Amino acid sequence: MSDEPEQTGARNAKLTGGSIGGHLVAQTAPMIVGVGALMSVGIIDAYFIGRLGAAQLAAVAFIFPVTTALSSLGVGIMAGLASVVSRALGRGEDDHARGLANLGIVLSLAVGMLFAVPLYLLRGSLFRLMQADSALLPLIDVYMQPFAFAFAVLPGMMAINAVLRAQGAAKRSMAVLLTMAATNWVLDPILIVGGFGFEGFGIAGAAYATLASWTIAAVLGIALVQTTVVKVELGAIRHCIVKRDSLAIARVAGPAAFSNAINPAGLAVLTALLASAGPAAVAGFGAGGRLQAFAVVPLLGLSGSIGAIVGQNWGAQRFGRARRALYWAGGFSLVYGLAVAALMVIFRDALAALFTDDAEVRATLARYISISAWGYGGYGLCIIVNGALNAVDRAGMALAQSLARIALVMVPVAWLARPMLGADAVYFGELAANIAGAVIAVLLVRHVLRKANESGA
Repeated sequence: MSDEPEQTGARNAKLTGGSIGGHLVAQTAPMIVGVGALMSVGIIDAYFIGRLGAAQLAAVAFIFPVTTALSSLGVGIMAGLASVVSRALGRGEDDHARGLANLGIVLSLAVGMLFAVPLYLLRGSLFRLMQADSALLPLIDVYMQPFAFAFAVLPGMMAINAVLRAQGAAKRSMAVLLTMAATNWVLDPILIVGGFGFEGFGIAGAAYATLASWTIAAVLGIALVQTTVVKVELGAIRHCIVKRDSLAIARVAGPAAFSNAINPAGLAVLTALLASAGPAAVAGFGAGGRLQAFAVVPLLGLSGSIGAIVGQNWGAQRFGRARRALYWAGGFSLVYGLAVAALMVIFRDALAALFTDDAEVRATLARYISISAWGYGGYGLCIIVNGALNAVDRAGMALAQSLARIALVMVPVAWLARPMLGADAVYFGELAANIAGAVIAVLLVRHVLRKANESGA
């Protein structure tokens, strides 16, 4: 079977024809803007919380990997839903795609409700297990109470965005993310530190802003989906075999959720390892993680757009186009990763000064950047390949790659080197994990593409 069979029947799979480079730019550019806006929320949160004091910033450092891991459940649903919908569109099965989209939205809402209550009830035990200092626990608690109920909204909003992404509606997806971020930009300073005669809620204000932004973004997402081919119309579920298609979504969503949760879970372990070095070390590491998340926004945008491109072409059996998209994306990841790492290392002291006036926290943050930044290109390869593997129903491989990266490299390196290197061991553990993960990712995706060409499936 040729790499480039004629396209048949898939009139709404717009990514199966035309320039691969053009699609990558057209899909990724809006995604970069949207993801950049989303990541900026963490920076804004850290900035205003940092104005409250070093203790509040340290509390957020404990909270950040946990909330990121929880958000990975929504990311997993998004990956699973985008995978099945994009492949159905690629096969020309538009009615089935509509049914899958609506089934996925219903399932996502159920997941959000299922996790919100346990998260609220177990919030104290979780952070005590992470070795959070007793002085920080009250601050953590006041944040987690509203966040637990805010989480009920997140999976549904993610599912709606997945429906947009699967269709290649990158600009609409960007609008949802921009709206979410803009709501946070406006509400963060008011709800955290106060303004216009309002005293503010302190650290809890960041959680209230999150709840408001997710809700508003979900409402906008529903409105935008109604302007596309795959609309929110629950009656379309009749085009599904509910049990079979729920399992098809879960087959990608489950491993994808765990795969996305593994990295923040690994960061939570690293945070616990740093706890013995004091609150300043934890605060610097936490702020550095937020800065890093913003620095790799183009790579996150690319990992978000690659799924729809690869998924639609995989469904249409246009494997050569999928391969070329991955080659272009991987090359960009390496070049961009090295360039941004060099800039961040050069300006690390100035960047650290944006977060806090505390000299010890600034020194820790600058040191973290100087070591970990050189792994950004490798991290980009990891997430791009994960996005592609999820899109082609190989989420188990993506999970294995993520698990090996964290469990076999990141945590062991940090743990074993800590007696000799101290806090630097944590930073080198992250760097080693990104380099090793990139090698594993490349080997996996080459294997999958080779098998696809051999089998013609």
